[in-house]
Amino acid sequence: MNVPPVQPPTEIKLRTESRLLEVHFADGSHVELPFEYLRVFSPSAEVKGHGGGEGALVTGKQNVGIRGVEPVGHYALRLMFDDGHDTGLYTWKLLYELGRDQQANWKRYQERCLAAGHRR
Repeated sequence: MNVPPVQPPTEIKLRTESRLLEVHFADGSHVELPFEYLRVFSPSAEVKGHGGGEGALVTGKQNVGIRGVEPVGHYALRLMFDDGHDTGLYTWKLLYELGRDQQANWKRYQERCLAAGHRR
């Protein structure tokens, strides 16, 4: 499913206690993205890989935190996780898609963890 061009968010909140990144969009929608979800679905080459497929299976991030958020131009955020990962750029479109597809993505992630013998 194609997503129309996504405008910059109208508001971004880093909720450290609940471990959520809350993003409000101009169309009135908003998403609440758990830090763990953002970490395991990082758009970095380390996680996504350089080819097709689902990329690396990242596990053990239930308690990951975000120690910083840095804007990148007018199109993305760099999230600095407390495990040292900070190479993925989360574009506005990606954040919108991660929110829209969160339930399906998380279900598939849990299936992959189970298949690999990791308990979540």
